[in-house]
Amino acid sequence: MPVNATSMRRFFPFFLWWPLVNRETFKSDFLAGLTGAVAVLPQGVAFATIAGMPPEYGLYAGIVPAIVAALFGSSWHLVSGPTTAASIVLFSLLSAHAEPGSEQYVQLALTLTFMAGLIQLGLGAARLGVLVNFISHSVVIGFTAGAAILIATNQVRHFTGLPIPRGSSFSETWLAVFHQATQINPALITIGTVTLLTGVLVKRFLPRTPYMIVALVAGSLLGVIWRRFDPGVVISTVGALPISLPPLSAPEFSLEAFRELSAGALAVALLALTEAVSIGRALGVRSGQNIDGNQEFLGQGLSNLAGSFFSGYVATGSFNRSGLNYSSGAKTPMAAILSGLMLPPILFLVGPWVVYMPNAAMAGILFLVAWGLIDLHHIDQILRSEPAEKVILITTFAGTLLLDLEIAILVGVFLSLTFYLARTSRPRVLFGVPDPTCPRRGFTTEPYVTECPQLHIARVDGSLFFAAVDHVRESLDRQAENSPHLAIIASGINFVDLAGAEYLAQEARRRNQRGGGLYIIGAKEQVWETLVNGGYLDVIGPKNLFSTKGAAIRVIHQRLDRSKCALCSKKVFLECHPEGQPLTGKILQPVLQASHS
Repeated sequence: MPVNATSMRRFFPFFLWWPLVNRETFKSDFLAGLTGAVAVLPQGVAFATIAGMPPEYGLYAGIVPAIVAALFGSSWHLVSGPTTAASIVLFSLLSAHAEPGSEQYVQLALTLTFMAGLIQLGLGAARLGVLVNFISHSVVIGFTAGAAILIATNQVRHFTGLPIPRGSSFSETWLAVFHQATQINPALITIGTVTLLTGVLVKRFLPRTPYMIVALVAGSLLGVIWRRFDPGVVISTVGALPISLPPLSAPEFSLEAFRELSAGALAVALLALTEAVSIGRALGVRSGQNIDGNQEFLGQGLSNLAGSFFSGYVATGSFNRSGLNYSSGAKTPMAAILSGLMLPPILFLVGPWVVYMPNAAMAGILFLVAWGLIDLHHIDQILRSEPAEKVILITTFAGTLLLDLEIAILVGVFLSLTFYLARTSRPRVLFGVPDPTCPRRGFTTEPYVTECPQLHIARVDGSLFFAAVDHVRESLDRQAENSPHLAIIASGINFVDLAGAEYLAQEARRRNQRGGGLYIIGAKEQVWETLVNGGYLDVIGPKNLFSTKGAAIRVIHQRLDRSKCALCSKKVFLECHPEGQPLTGKILQPVLQASHS
């Protein structure tokens, strides 16, 4: 690919998926975008209310930011816009500085959004998207399942009509349902159930039909009919929505505002990135797509920068709308772009009619979305795997239900790192000798095979870095402490840092003082370079590095103490037998010299 084309794709990632857009994918993306645009109507208003912003700002945050994030992000299914977590954090940060809903409050929100976008863009430009690699598969699966249950839990009050305070926790919500079960509104639970069942049946028997739109229409019609025959029933609806395009706006560019909001902007930026990347990874697991963390950071940063100039407050990846987008059959990011583009005309056309859409019907739709996000197949696989992965999954899942979302993710990441370090800091160390029962004397690690009293051969499987040095030292000392000669099969060592190289040099000095030596067999190029560039090879000795075990044994055997060999009856190596010919082995000195030069 020409250099200019590569650069274009780096800075304009939509060139990667644009060739995939055709009539078939556009049809699927159009239906998914239409469904998402309809779904964001009530959600945007609700999220803006939580954030202390005027209702229309929740809709504005779902237009321009969604389009920009889809164009410059890496996920094909992630949909950006206002979210519950970001709205709550925004309110908690700004309510102490201005009256929610006031002009000053809105100005601070736009400034905070601009600053958060700038921080996100900087993290992406610094290529810190590698941080996403610390969110393991088990963390993503557990977080997704927990978030799916939270989505359903947050809709319980609309589904049942119970007076559950907005913002109640998972446990508070279900305790309220248990204690107030007799107060459930029959009309609302019927409307929600009919919507839910309609969606399930349409998806099952008419897979090409936009089942979520059909289900919403069915629930809305049932609400209208119910009110006609029972005028006294209380059926809450989405309500009238403001009809307008997102007006131009400007953050406050002053040092005072930046100083006042800097800490909050960093918190919001990190929260938004955690949400967006986690959701992108979760959907990537379902769709088989790899997520570029750096590109996602850039996309989220640009979306918030653009949103701050088009009356949008902090936007990030939305679990509700992203899950809905994927479930609706979206094929490319064109679905998210179309969702943002269709929202203004839908406001003009549907706005007056949305007043008839029951909140219970929207709750039924979100129940469907929540169920689709629970990956039972991968959960079953993880529960059947090693204990560490089960602990990570269950802890992340429980944390998502009981803690803040960002805290739950951090707990899962911390556990993943802890178990990873525990594994990598204890590389497997096995001692091997030629098997006398094997005609070709192949090496074995069976404990019953006799070892040479002067030469021990150990294989290290794992990187030799600062956290693993003590474990390797203890393992070697435990079995090879009294042997003057020690050979390490290094083909399983992928990485050696300065602490590991220093340990090898110390071990070489110790063996040399006993009249023996340290030998390294089959070292990889990175290991060679570290030893050569750090001067550690001068201590170990260039002639003590070998390409194969056979070559090493032929040379080392000639260096053994012959007086001790004469008294030894074990005859471990072929060279120990009278017919064995002491041949000179192929060592790696020329290769190392070439590498050093």
